Amino acid sequence: MNELRINGGRLWQSLMDLAAIGATEKGGVKRLALTDLDRQGRDLVVEWARAAGLSITVDQIGNVFMRREGRNASLPPIVTGSHVDTQPTGGKFDGNYGVLAGLEVVRTLNERNIQTEAPIEVAFWTNEEGSRFVPVMMGSGVFCGAFSLETAYAARDLEGRTVLEELERIGYLGEQVPGKHPIGAYFETHIEQGPVLEDADKVIGVVPAVMGLSWYDCVVTGMEAHAGPTPMGLRRDALQVATTIMQETVNIAHRYPPYGRGTVGMVQVFPNSRNVIPGQVKFSIDLRNVNDELLNTMHEELLAFVAATRRESGLAIELERVSYYPPCPFHPDCVDAVRAATGKLGYSSMDVVSGAGHDAIYAARVAPAGMIFVPCKDGISHNEIEDAQPGHLEAGCNVLLHAMLERAGIAA
Repeated sequence: MNELRINGGRLWQSLMDLAAIGATEKGGVKRLALTDLDRQGRDLVVEWARAAGLSITVDQIGNVFMRREGRNASLPPIVTGSHVDTQPTGGKFDGNYGVLAGLEVVRTLNERNIQTEAPIEVAFWTNEEGSRFVPVMMGSGVFCGAFSLETAYAARDLEGRTVLEELERIGYLGEQVPGKHPIGAYFETHIEQGPVLEDADKVIGVVPAVMGLSWYDCVVTGMEAHAGPTPMGLRRDALQVATTIMQETVNIAHRYPPYGRGTVGMVQVFPNSRNVIPGQVKFSIDLRNVNDELLNTMHEELLAFVAATRRESGLAIELERVSYYPPCPFHPDCVDAVRAATGKLGYSSMDVVSGAGHDAIYAARVAPAGMIFVPCKDGISHNEIEDAQPGHLEAGCNVLLHAMLERAGIAA
């Protein structure tokens, strides 16, 4: 069993075949959730699964579970998967790799006539990207009870179409109640979507946790005035005050390394005129860290700085936390299974805490979960130029294979 390996060329070809559905001129993929292209992508994966002898179950939010039976049908399945929907300017590997790596594990077990003790399943979750419908990670979120099926069904795209209508239209409105599908353990294999592994020249990222995040909307209100006649000391410049908060966002992150993150990604300046002192600035704040204590400390420091700035500047400053996802530590048994498989196979590795959200976050609420990262070129993802080396993808799938076998057991 130590010599067992997947077929890297077959995995790569499957990725390229799926990427042809919704292919863009720049080499990426546009396959938004619950569109006709998403249906075609889903249909292709399900066709491959059936060819590999897997049975198919679809739940009421369109999550798909593809099952390879084990010797003991009473055991909950060891599940792997991700998603097949993409960003509007997405790449070939984000999400798709995790699904097709799972399918390649099954194909390898079939070829070697290996029966597992527990069943093995490959899943793909609905609307992970959140590009067409909000909330993000919709299918896995409904599955774990983070929000209701009714909330998901009512979500609308920019043209007014609802999730329920589109699930019905593309033929993926299943019957199983979300969350009623048992999971013994869950693994998700993914490109890193960051530069850490490539920078360190490591092949495998062992993922012990996913960062938590706090999102805020901040509004600073001053007064518009002519840029020429108004002396500096008499100005109520909303932008200059806002920039001090923006800088403090970055400073807070620097105070809590190595996983502190602070980002201002969206700014709206009113009236946005060259010779008018800005009267109002609206901007986003994104804080992240690896545990609740650190993230809460960063939150409190931001509140304190905003309060002090409000007093010192005399301007009105509103700060509202609009979203919060707690940090997600993965189960030690699953992390250890990934670490052990990586060591057994002889791949270079390091621990990498994920800064991005994944379906594994929600799966971890209902079952032991873990993740495997492989490098992506220049750390670029959510971009048509997203790229990964075939050898790295093969290595990650080999780790997945052995980690799943460790959890599923091999039938005597």
